[in-house]
Amino acid sequence: MTARALHYDPILPTLRLVAGKKPSVDDIYPRLFDAILEQRIAPASRFTEEGLGEIFGVSRSVIRRVLAKLSHQQVILLRPNQRAQVAAPDTQQARQILEARRLTEITVVQLACAQATPLQIRQLRELIAREREYIERDQRGPAIRLSGEFHLQLAAVAGNAPLAQFLNSLVPLTSLIIAQFEAKACTYCAWQEHAAIVDAVERRDSTTAVTLMTQHLDHLEAKLLSQAVP
Repeated sequence: MTARALHYDPILPTLRLVAGKKPSVDDIYPRLFDAILEQRIAPASRFTEEGLGEIFGVSRSVIRRVLAKLSHQQVILLRPNQRAQVAAPDTQQARQILEARRLTEITVVQLACAQATPLQIRQLRELIAREREYIERDQRGPAIRLSGEFHLQLAAVAGNAPLAQFLNSLVPLTSLIIAQFEAKACTYCAWQEHAAIVDAVERRDSTTAVTLMTQHLDHLEAKLLSQAVP
């Protein structure tokens, strides 16, 4: 997809924020990510800083920072003297990413059980409620993104910065894989499973929390790889 095609896409201009408010990187990042997850910007499509700047009404420098964040998360590919490109992970990459997540998130959930505060538990439940709302409204992009953010927020609760940073390089890419492999938004990562994990964390039941997290990621892997092209 070219910058011109992006500019005239009838859906993408709705991402522009309310007139009079200067969009920030934090404003644009979720909207651009949602557009990628909903394949309004298709897998492997290419676009320019200028084209995205026109869509969002911001300078190239702001777009450049958003793209840098997505590149760090491996959602897009940035190469010298080439346009940014949406990543297109294959089945082998998906399997490796989920293996790495499984090993990491077992430790994360154990730490969260030991350290979670009532405020953090409430924030996790609020995030799950938003995820559920988007699923019920069939808003695929935000639902997938918030599902990933649940895992990142749980990592923040665990209080281990290196683990959180490592997951931040895996979870957004998993969201992209979900968007590309899964046909229905309501099947990829059930909010009910997230809620059960939080219940176990709140009880400080590490054994149950680890079991639930393992099952949750196993379910995700089975669903994704069953629909992926070998």
